[in-house]
Amino acid sequence: MSKVAYIECPTGIAGDMFLGALIDAGVPWDYLQDNLANLGISAEYKLKLEKVYRNSQLATKVHVHLLTATEEHHHHHHHHFPARHLPEIQQIINSASIPIRAKDWSLQIFQQLAIAEGAVHGIAPERVHFHEVGATDAIIDIVGTCLGLDWLNIEHLYCSAMPTGGGTIKAEHGILPVPVPAVLELWQLRGVPVYDNGIKKELVTPTGAAIATTLATDFGSPPAMTIEKIGLGAGTRDLAIPNILRLWVGTATQAKEQKKTQFIQETITVLETQIDDLNPQVIAYTSERLLQTGALDVFTQAITMKKSRLGTLLTVICFPQQADTCKQIIFQETSTLGIRERNQYRSILQREIKSVNTKYGAVKVKIASWGEGDTTTIINVQPEYEDCAILARQHNIPWQQIHQATLDAYGSIDTLPLVSSLRRSTGGF
Repeated sequence: MSKVAYIECPTGIAGDMFLGALIDAGVPWDYLQDNLANLGISAEYKLKLEKVYRNSQLATKVHVHLLTATEEHHHHHHHHFPARHLPEIQQIINSASIPIRAKDWSLQIFQQLAIAEGAVHGIAPERVHFHEVGATDAIIDIVGTCLGLDWLNIEHLYCSAMPTGGGTIKAEHGILPVPVPAVLELWQLRGVPVYDNGIKKELVTPTGAAIATTLATDFGSPPAMTIEKIGLGAGTRDLAIPNILRLWVGTATQAKEQKKTQFIQETITVLETQIDDLNPQVIAYTSERLLQTGALDVFTQAITMKKSRLGTLLTVICFPQQADTCKQIIFQETSTLGIRERNQYRSILQREIKSVNTKYGAVKVKIASWGEGDTTTIINVQPEYEDCAILARQHNIPWQQIHQATLDAYGSIDTLPLVSSLRRSTGGF
C-alpha cells in the first residue's frame, strides 16, 4: 500500500504552514531540529513550536525566528545575513548529513524556485540571489518540509487548487502585486488550477508554491485514499476562513476498490433555458437537432414566466464535452440570450444490446444490469421501440403484441432465473 498525502490549502500555502502541518501529523519535533542542525546554519535562526487557535480551531504553528547580530552571543562583530545564491544553497544542502530523499527533494525545490525567480528577472537560475532573511527562512522551510515528508514516508503528494489572494506586499524591490511574480511563474510552469477565495492578501508564498509545484503529482481533488491522520498547520494571520493548511495523510486505495458500486457513475452537463417568444415548431426542430448531435436527452416543460407569459423550459442533458456544441445549437436556433449550465453526477446501469428472433422478425433488446462477473444481476429488459414499430406496421398487428412476443422469445433463450419475474414495464430507460 503506498503512502499518500493531500495538501488542502483554502487559505494558501507557506513553508512554515507546511512545517506546522507535518509536526501536527506526527513528525517528531526533535527529529526535525536535529536534522536541521546538520545544515550548519544554526547561528542564524531559532525555532519555536506552539499550538494556536485560528477561528476557534486548534492548529500547530512553527515560528522560524531569525537572529539579529545582538542576539548572537558568540559573534562579537556585526553580523549580516548573506544574500545567498543558488550554488551556495546547494552546497549547504549537499554537505549536510540528512536522509537522501529529503536532500534530493530540497535541491529540486530550490532549483524550481531559482528557475521561476530567474524567469521573472530575466537571469540564469544560478545568478538568482535569495535576499535578506529570505535565504535562511527558505532553507529551513524547504529542508524541514522535505525531512517531514520523508519521515512520514510519503510516496505521492497531491495538492488542492490554489487561491490567488490579492492586494500588494512590500518586497525588496518595492511594492509587488499579489500573487507575486515568482508565484505566478511557478503556477504557470506546472499548470496549477487557481481560484479567487475573496481574501485580498498574500496567501501563497514563493516558498510554499515551490514546495507544492515541485513535489505534488497532481493538483485538484483529493486522490482515492484512506485517511489515517490529519495535520493542521497554522498561518500567521487570522483571516475570514481558518488560516490553516490541512495535510491529509493515508494510504492510496486502488481504483478497483472504489468500483465496488453496482452501477456506473458519470458526469453529465445539464443545460437549460426558458423561451417565451418562439413558434413551438422551432423548439421541436431544435430538440431534434440536439438529439442528432449526440445529446443524451432533451425535454421541455410548460412554464409561466413574468407578466404571466406562457413559456417553455428547454432542458438538455449531454456529456460535458458536447456542451459547447449543444449551446451553439440552442443559441443559433432559438431566440434565447442565455443558457444556464451545471455539471451533475448520474448513476446508470450497465447496458447491453442483444438481438432476439421472434416469429415476426428480429428485435433488438436493451438489457440493463448491475454488479460484475458472476454477481451480475439483470434488472430490466426492454425491447427497442423502433424495431417493434417497424414489425407492427409490416405485419399489421398491435405494437404491444410484438413487444410481448419479444419478451417471451428473450425469456426462452436466456437461462437467467430472473427473467420470468421481470417488470414488464414499457417505460424507456
